[in-house]
Amino acid sequence: MVGPAHAAEESADPKTIVRDGWNRVATIYRPPGSPADAFGHTYADHREWLEPLLRRLRPGTQVLDLGCGCGFPDARLLSERFRVTGIDISDVQIARARRLLPSVRFVRADMTEVAFPPESFGGVVCIYALIHVPLREQRDLIGRVYRWLTPGGLFLVTTGAREWTGVEEGWLGSNAKMYWSHADTATYSRWIGGAGFTILRRTVVSEGATDHALFLAQKPGTPPGPAEPRPRHVLGRPLRLGK
Repeated sequence: MVGPAHAAEESADPKTIVRDGWNRVATIYRPPGSPADAFGHTYADHREWLEPLLRRLRPGTQVLDLGCGCGFPDARLLSERFRVTGIDISDVQIARARRLLPSVRFVRADMTEVAFPPESFGGVVCIYALIHVPLREQRDLIGRVYRWLTPGGLFLVTTGAREWTGVEEGWLGSNAKMYWSHADTATYSRWIGGAGFTILRRTVVSEGATDHALFLAQKPGTPPGPAEPRPRHVLGRPLRLGK
């Protein structure tokens, strides 16, 4: 998904770049009513990626969507079967999500700073979002996802396929910049396995000259029935879900 860009050292404030960038390109990346995003990924693509969760998790299970964007299509598809909480750093994307899916709980937050008690969710998805988190924070986030999952819980995540950190100017033809930070696939395999997950599947998603990896991982154990998560805090303050 990365276009012409320049390689960069870790930005002094990469999260501001990501937040501002998504605020500016939200409707360019996914125009209102469009069946596909700016890179041609359709609802059918997302449903295929989400299929293991849709098939394996019990109806009513709590599922966390990290980097949920405007809620379409992942939160929308997941909400047909599960109780979904969406987290995104973009003010515009969260505002859109709340309008489009008022029955789903959405929170404007940095996914590396939000906290939930252990075993709050039966599934966690992070589609094309971990790649916008500074690399130095990604391994810890994977470990926190492991703790948030119930035994037997599933983690679906898009990662980079090769090591690269960079910033693109004029992303998607806008006046915005965008930041990415990737390790390579082998590193993500070590990080995910090292957190305690069993990797069930690792596939390559090609997008022209750029590839990403899609991991499906499972926390060992037998999943319990659905449970209501009780969010703790964001940046030390109470976390209020929804509007």
